[in-house]
Amino acid sequence: MALVSTLTEAAFAGRRQPDWERLDGIVRRAQHRGVRKLPAELVAQLSPLYRDLCADLSRAEGSRYSAPLIEYLQGLTAAAHAVLYGAQPRGRALVVGGRRGSPLRAAIEAFPRAVRRYKWAMLVSFALFFAPFFVGLFATLADPTFATRVAPESTLRPLAEAYRQGFEAERGAGLDAFMAGYYVQHNIGIALTCFATGLAFGLGSAFYLVFNGLSTGAIMGYVAAHGAGGNIFTFVVGHSSLELGAIVLAGGAGLTLGWAIVAPGERTRVASLQAAARGVIVVVFGAAVMLTLAAAVEGFWSASTVPSTVKRIVGATLFSIVAAYVALAGRGSAEAAAFERSHGSDRWT
Repeated sequence: MALVSTLTEAAFAGRRQPDWERLDGIVRRAQHRGVRKLPAELVAQLSPLYRDLCADLSRAEGSRYSAPLIEYLQGLTAAAHAVLYGAQPRGRALVVGGRRGSPLRAAIEAFPRAVRRYKWAMLVSFALFFAPFFVGLFATLADPTFATRVAPESTLRPLAEAYRQGFEAERGAGLDAFMAGYYVQHNIGIALTCFATGLAFGLGSAFYLVFNGLSTGAIMGYVAAHGAGGNIFTFVVGHSSLELGAIVLAGGAGLTLGWAIVAPGERTRVASLQAAARGVIVVVFGAAVMLTLAAAVEGFWSASTVPSTVKRIVGATLFSIVAAYVALAGRGSAEAAAFERSHGSDRWT
């Protein structure tokens, strides 16, 4: 049945795609120049194409076609509705379904939708980071000298000693702020490297994901092997869901760029890369926000004198919130779909 549904969806999309692209072009032109400046023949096409699109969306939802197709049709429907029935002031509010929505809310919902749209790249990125992470962790727990193969011992020894001392000493607000700034610069640098090196056919992203996963696991294993495992876990649990999650998402965005070059389909490689970049840029910006939040948590909270139990509870809660947000936020959101289209996100294919 799944194969039949896929074939039916492909035939449906292939038959209706020219009209969707025609309407898409009219809507983009209207958003850029205004409806009043459209030629009369395009204005005449707008309403019937919109009605047909509504029927297509209804059929796709009723037939339970794939989520990317339905989200694409929802976004095009929302954008066409805004052009037909309401003005969309630039830089202020989105008009969706005849009412103004919040651009901030649309952007917040567009980020997890983009992550889910490229879920396979994100899952590969997750595996490329966390498989080496656990290799490094368990290999170093079995033989602490393993860590010296990925990090200098002159760095590892002071790190282990610092975590053995714990968090009883208060660092002071000035040092906390300095460390937060350092973490922002350091972590965003890692994430941007994982993303940008995807241009090397995805190989650069894969390499840096593996390297960072292996070294992170080895360092944690080294500290744990020297008697400070509980302290380093307490330290990282508060911000790791944001920090490591953002690195994985940035790596997944880089892998998407690489795959667009390797397998461009019917497009040229340049056109395929441009389309992929438009689609994943919201993931990269979202990852940057996550890393900024992680740096704040790491700088002001993770090394504080708050009891370990409280830190672990807060860390588990934050992990649950981040996971639920990425998995569930923005589903069926017309505002987010309109935001994606107005900011040039790629079409459903």
